[in-house]
Amino acid sequence: MRREEKYKSMTPTTKESQRAELHKTIWRIANDLRGSVDGWDFKSYVLGMLFYRFISENLAAYINKGEHEAGATGFDYAQLPDAQAEFGRKATVEEKGFYVLPSELFGNVRARASKDQNLNETLERVFKTIEGSAVGTESEDDLKGLFDDLDVNSSKLGNTVAKRNEKLVKLLDAIGDLPLGNFEDNSIDLFGDAYEYLMTMYASQAGKSGGEFFTPQEVSEVLARITVMGKERVNKVYDPACGSGSLLLKFAKVLGPENVGGFYGQENNLTTYNLARINMFLHDVNYERFDIAHGDTLLEPQHWDDEPFEAIVSNPPYSIKWPGDANPLLINDERFAPAGVLAPKSKADLAFTMHILSWLAVNGTAAIVEFPGVLYRAGAEQRIRKYLIDNNYVDTVIQLPPDLFFGTTIATCIIVLKKSKTDNSVLFVNASDEFKRVGNKNKLTTENQQNILGAFADRESVEHFSTIVPNEMIAANDYDIAVSSYVEEEDVREAIDITALNAEIAQIVARQAELRASLDAIVVDLEASR
Repeated sequence: MRREEKYKSMTPTTKESQRAELHKTIWRIANDLRGSVDGWDFKSYVLGMLFYRFISENLAAYINKGEHEAGATGFDYAQLPDAQAEFGRKATVEEKGFYVLPSELFGNVRARASKDQNLNETLERVFKTIEGSAVGTESEDDLKGLFDDLDVNSSKLGNTVAKRNEKLVKLLDAIGDLPLGNFEDNSIDLFGDAYEYLMTMYASQAGKSGGEFFTPQEVSEVLARITVMGKERVNKVYDPACGSGSLLLKFAKVLGPENVGGFYGQENNLTTYNLARINMFLHDVNYERFDIAHGDTLLEPQHWDDEPFEAIVSNPPYSIKWPGDANPLLINDERFAPAGVLAPKSKADLAFTMHILSWLAVNGTAAIVEFPGVLYRAGAEQRIRKYLIDNNYVDTVIQLPPDLFFGTTIATCIIVLKKSKTDNSVLFVNASDEFKRVGNKNKLTTENQQNILGAFADRESVEHFSTIVPNEMIAANDYDIAVSSYVEEEDVREAIDITALNAEIAQIVARQAELRASLDAIVVDLEASR
């Protein structure tokens, strides 16, 4: 059997009916509110306002709980005058990383919104005040700029202030009406679920502009489980091209948030970098437990003091340009130097791979989604593969089905790297048929995920599905590590009995001759009767 019996299937944290209703409501709201704003752009407003509601309710629940436990059972932070609320600012910021005065809480601003002729100015001031609450503290970098993409003065919302405020009132009401439960009821995951659903829907509509920043949840699940297989806890997890952070957050669901020591990532796109930090907060990851940096990972990596990492997952951008050998300093960079060659200037895929390998802990595992060309192309990429194979770093190569990702239909692959392998071979898995067509995309079902993970865990040869190949054989094959080079696809063509087919053809030919003779006789009779 391909499936690993010990593999634990995913169990949703909320009831499916509740989630389905939430998703239905969210998408209706997103479509009703969008208007003339492009969906991928408007996501910043929906997600930003969702974040505003989250931190407001999160903070109020935190303060209320402390007061209730101290005996003030009737205390309600939302009803407290701002002046009286100042007493708890310092301690709260140290714990939560931010502070929101009672008058500036989402619920209170929403209650006044329809009568606030300067609502855009009110929201702009509130957002700046929330970010300002972290200035000079350890959480400053985690809060800075989080509301930058929620531009309440943008003409996209309307040509006049009145029209913009009308749209903002609708947005506040819509987000406020979402059935996200109470923090006291442990419904926190609904905020994260709402974020993930919105990102999925926006990415599916946006094409490449959105899909390149978002990895489908079921793919994230496989990557995370590969890197932590056999472990109950990991110290630090890392993604050098973290996008909106969905890959990193899968570790919290797979292992439990208490079993992940810290979440680290870097993202070059500023808007997506903000989304990743918002995503951490919405999944109730405290600012002390994540470090998401902004910048180009290949040229300006931001986590030198934090590496190595025990688990690394990534879906880096495919075949992007980078300086490569045009920058003479890069060949001496300790991340790239060991291979003796740099990835091509037009294809930085294996530069990300080398960076990941360099920052991988000795006892760690990395799972990287790769463009298929890196598996077999010649030149510098072949020399990098030679380095990886000769040093026994490649553990597994998994061929994925086509059309899994937003914005592209190509069949990508997963390369799994390890520094402490128990054999000198590579496992090749052909999972190209492990999918179900859902809507206009292919999807890895729970069973498909189990089959892939089972093959990875068992590390055995299964006809037409997986095989173990010694490194020496790969070297003899010019370091080609394409799965199709080692796993023979099953021939599903119907077997044909040539003898029976020839007999059938002979019968058809004979019958044709009989029909022709009958037609000729009819023609002769017709001519004779004239």
